[in-house]
Order: sequence, then C-alpha cells, then structure tokens
Amino acid sequence: MSTPPKPDLKDIRRLLTAAFSGTALEWYDYFLYGTAAALVFNKLFFPELDPTVGTLASFVTFAVGFVARPIGAAVFGHIGDRYGRKVSLIITVVMMGATTGCIGLLPTYDTIGLWAPALLSLLRFLQGISVGGEWSGAMLLTLEHTPKEKHGSYSSVPQLGSPVGTLLSSGAFAIVGMLPDDAFYSWGWRLPFLVAFPLLGFALYLRMHIEESPVFRAMLEDAERNGPKPAPLVEAFRRTWGRMIVGVGAAFLGVGGFFLMSTFIISYGTDELGIDKQTMLNATVIGSVVEIVVLVLAGRLADRIGAWRVCALGAAVTMVAAFPAFWLVDTKETGLVHLGVSLGIGALSIPYAPIGAVVSGMFPEEFRYSAVAMSYNLAGVLSGFVPLMATSLTSAADGASWGAALLLIAIAACTVAGSFGAGTILRRRGAALSSPAQNAEVPA
Repeated sequence: MSTPPKPDLKDIRRLLTAAFSGTALEWYDYFLYGTAAALVFNKLFFPELDPTVGTLASFVTFAVGFVARPIGAAVFGHIGDRYGRKVSLIITVVMMGATTGCIGLLPTYDTIGLWAPALLSLLRFLQGISVGGEWSGAMLLTLEHTPKEKHGSYSSVPQLGSPVGTLLSSGAFAIVGMLPDDAFYSWGWRLPFLVAFPLLGFALYLRMHIEESPVFRAMLEDAERNGPKPAPLVEAFRRTWGRMIVGVGAAFLGVGGFFLMSTFIISYGTDELGIDKQTMLNATVIGSVVEIVVLVLAGRLADRIGAWRVCALGAAVTMVAAFPAFWLVDTKETGLVHLGVSLGIGALSIPYAPIGAVVSGMFPEEFRYSAVAMSYNLAGVLSGFVPLMATSLTSAADGASWGAALLLIAIAACTVAGSFGAGTILRRRGAALSSPAQNAEVPA
C-alpha cells in the first residue's frame, strides 16, 4: 500500500471517529440480530417448530445475512473503486441503520403468520448487503489516510467497533432482559432495534464530514488522464484470486470465531446447559471489555513485529485456548462461565486487531476496495454458518461442547495458514514495489 501524504492530526482523529462510529453501528446491528436469534426469534418467528429446530431455523436467518455479504462486497466494492470510499460508506451506514430499525417494527408469527419470518429474512438479507461494503470501506479510508508504519495500530481502531457494538447490543438486551418475560417477548426485545435509528443519525453526520481518501483522489486523476480502468471486481479475480483465498483464511477466525464465542455460546449456555440468559449476556459484555484491551495491545504489537505475525500468533493461541474456554462454560458456575467466554473472545481478538492491514496490503490500489471486500465477506459467508454448525455438532453429541471446541480449533487453523500465506505475499509485494520494475504484477 502506497504511503499517503502526512495528514493533520485533527483530520486523523475525525477520520478515526467516523470509521469507528460506523463500524460500531454495523456491529451493534449485527450482534443485536445474533443475540435476538439466540433468545427471541426462535420463539416469536418460528413458534410452531420444536425448540431445537426453531433455534436452528433462527440461525439460518442469521446465516442469510452472511450469504448476502458477497453481493454487497461486489456492489459497494465497485462503488468504492469507481466513485469513492466516502460515497460507498454513506450508503452502507444508512442502509444498515434503517434495516435494523425496521426489524424492531416487525409483526410476529402470531400476527401475520409466515410473512413474519419471510420479512425477517428479507431485512436480514439487506443487512448483509450493507455490511458487505461497510468494513472494507472504513478500513481502507483509515489506512489510506495514515502512515504505513502505524497501520497495525490504526487498523485496530475500526475493529474496536466490534466489541463496542457488542457491548451496546448485549447491554441493551441485558437491560430489557430484566423485564418480566411477558413484557420482554411482547415489546421489550424491540427497543434495542429501534435505537438503531438515532445511532444512524449520529454516524451519518460523521460520515458526511470526512475527506475522501488521497489514494482514491489520485486514482481519479489517473482515470481522467488515461481513461477508466476495467471493472474492479473482474480485475481482482483475474489478477489476484489466489491472494483473495489467502485473505479469506486470514480473516476467518476474527469473524467466525467471534460468532461462535458470542452468538452460539449464548444459545448453548441457555438451551443446553440451562444457564440463566442474564448470565450469558453478562458474559459476552465482559468478553467485549476484554476484547477492547486485547485489540489495542495487539494493534501496537503489530506495529513492532508485523501484522501477519500477530494474526498467526493469535490463531495459535486460540487453538490452545479452545477446549479450556468451553470447559469453563460447562461448569455452569457464573464466574467460570464469564472467564471461559472472556478467554475465548480474548484469544481470537489477537488476530482480529490487525487483519485490516494484512488483507489491505495484499492488493493494488485500482481494485483494492473490491478485492478486500470480497475476501473479507467470503470469510463472512463461512462465518455465518458457524453458529448453525456448532449447534448441529453439540446436538449430535447429546449436548457436549467438544464438537464446538474442535470447530473453533479448525477455524483457527485456517487463520494460521492464511496468515503465513499473507506474510509471503506481503514480502513479495514489498520487494516488487521497491524494485525498478514497480509496475510488475505480483503473481496471484
């Protein structure tokens, strides 16, 4: 990634605030849906099904959003590479906030029958499309404004939106969860979704007042002189399909592992172990606080030893921590449950911190948005089925957690392999860009 001109510190702070607020809204909306899928939707939108089957059906609608993410990556990647990172990010944040707020207005199965889960799935699909362009745009806008030697720590700032979004969503559900069950299931669960409307207004205001990426401005000048480049996504697949596969592996743990240790763990704890839902929600809140600390530290470490090395290290730590994390939750002791969830989330947060610097650095500027968005969101497609897979594994094991722990280890192993692959690509790309033949194409 080329080094941008040195921006004013005030501009950097404004940019980071806008990137963080948008991703926080994105993950608030997404984790809110995941929590509701574990606690509410199976009862209100699939009441005619067996409880376990209803939970599986609820997680299927959760996965629908991830299936939609590559579509969003293609659409907003094209917009971001052709019309600007800022334009794309304004559209995604409006789309995300509006669809989430509308979920809070949906009638349930008892009111409109099968239309209820159908409309829920549609809104979830629209959520997925908007998320398909959000993360990559926020990450690129951040890294294309800031010095390369600080990309490890700066790339962790948009990632802070994940735990903050989780804190807000889990905290919101923890508050409404204190309502009597009748009130909670009739109207209380809707309140956290409706909060998305005012949050959208705040995030949109910040997005409207940021500067376009200097990298994109240079691309516009080049297009005016030499004409537009070929379709960005087509070029990304044609020239760098191998790097995109590596990016999928490197990003897998940060997304899929987190949904295993948040969305799935809530369902597992309440349905299989009989733990009070408030205890499980509190566990994810505590885990999110741990994640904030880990993200900051891991981002700084990435500046010192390299982003891809931190990703590989964090994935290896997760493999070691997987079984202990689930064993602690299996005790059903409140303090140990909190510790187990925090251990799992803390470990997988290490590779999540600098993943933006790893994936972004592998691709040329002219189709970077499309390539990064597609890589990250293909990992998201796989991640969307992780709660469903984990639920199926524990059900097949008569409620035992060893299947879910093995799944976490497998996901972490993919990220170890992807991180080492990314390290090789980044070294080759750095050597190519520093050589006299700077325009030489690095093999896929």
